[in-house]
Amino acid sequence: MNGTDKNADAGKSPSDLIDARIAELCDWRGDMLARLRQLIREADPEVVEEWKWRGVPVWSHDGIVCTGETYKSVVKMTFAKGASLPDPAGLFNASLDGNTRRAIDLREGEKINEAALKALIQAAVALNGSKRRR
Repeated sequence: MNGTDKNADAGKSPSDLIDARIAELCDWRGDMLARLRQLIREADPEVVEEWKWRGVPVWSHDGIVCTGETYKSVVKMTFAKGASLPDPAGLFNASLDGNTRRAIDLREGEKINEAALKALIQAAVALNGSKRRR
């Protein structure tokens, strides 16, 4: 399945489309995206999966929390409001010059600091919730 084929995507849920993306990668990137997805769900069981911009997995809760983009040499996890999040573990390593977003580029064989990533996801959800309640 091609993530940009709107006809193939028609009628499928975002979760099904994310499943298909993971399966079509069939390499370390699929494994990494699947693991990130699991950690996101563990950090926020109420997270909503979406499929935007012609094939980008998106996780939202009161707004976008993060995206999971796959490239040839990285899986990029972009936090929509990352510049406003505390990152004591220093997970953010990409898109550091922007005013709003921050990203984590994960390469083949890299280990994920799971506790720190879950804390970052929870902080993003809390930030989204605080903006909604204003």
